[in-house]
Amino acid sequence: MDFYLQRASDAIERETDGMSAAQLAWHRDGKWSTAQVLEHLSLAFSSTSKAMERAVQRGSANARPPTLREWLVTLIVVKVGYFPTGRQAPEWTRPRGLEPEKVVENIRTSLSKMDAKIAEAQAKIGNGIVAVHPIIGPLTANQWRKFHWEHTRHHMKQVRALRAASA
Repeated sequence: MDFYLQRASDAIERETDGMSAAQLAWHRDGKWSTAQVLEHLSLAFSSTSKAMERAVQRGSANARPPTLREWLVTLIVVKVGYFPTGRQAPEWTRPRGLEPEKVVENIRTSLSKMDAKIAEAQAKIGNGIVAVHPIIGPLTANQWRKFHWEHTRHHMKQVRALRAASA
């Protein structure tokens, strides 16, 4: 597995190790539970896998140069490693109610599949832009990996707080 995605996997394992279904399901009023955070990440991983699959099928990224705003967001999130808070998750990455007992295995599978799909896209398309992130803009394979590490790291802070509060 890629370095950044392995870090994401390790963080998920570390923060969820030994959590019961009840702990995974616990949440504050109006906030996501750990299971919902993990499902959100899994949906994001699956979405990226689909984008990579489309790029492989086309044989190209079907990309454009980034706008100034996209370039700045990529710099902040991917290069600097700052993931802003307060933004609502895109509709297709919002939790749909996966059972807490299934969410940890589901995220492992989604992450592993995404790692393989990004590698496949990079092998076919090269080291340039492989796909366009719907919010951040055009990204290379390595930028996609780093984005998912930063996104996971952002949410693992939430999981750590949820775990402590549910104990």
